[in-house]
Amino acid sequence: MPFQEIQQRISERFGELATAITQNPQPYLVVPAERIADICQFLKHDERLFFDLLACISAIDNGPAVGTMDVVYNLTSIPYGHDLMLKVVVPRNTDQEPLPSVPSVTAVWRTADWHEREAFDLVGIRFTGHPDLRRILMPTDWEGHPLRRDYTDPERYHGIRTQPPIDPPGIGNELPK
Repeated sequence: MPFQEIQQRISERFGELATAITQNPQPYLVVPAERIADICQFLKHDERLFFDLLACISAIDNGPAVGTMDVVYNLTSIPYGHDLMLKVVVPRNTDQEPLPSVPSVTAVWRTADWHEREAFDLVGIRFTGHPDLRRILMPTDWEGHPLRRDYTDPERYHGIRTQPPIDPPGIGNELPK
């Protein structure tokens, strides 16, 4: 099914809330964060669309200057052989503010559990309604989110150096004592 037809079906059901971006090699729809779970539920259960596979959820920090973060959903209908990309844009938080949040789609696709945990862990986006939102790659007591543009590695973690010494050992250099 062509992208325009999928967009039309979403518009029929939800009105004109999705913005189509078609100048890229892969067109996508930008949808409001608060409607992502409803839209995904529709995309999976509408018999004409049947997006039965959530292939990936990616989180992107656009940096402090831009002030936004993206959550990108790649969907596939295996029986019908069509794909769709959805994007949600949320405001980026500062250190003093709570993490940005997006409704979880784990009730639609179980695989969203791992994808959302990874996005939470590495980029710092909270998925409301997630059944077990906790770190998946970093230690549970790790500070910060390593894929944020303004993230800096701590010098030490539990007494272990996390960064190489400024003047690494080599010819003419000795290990620090």
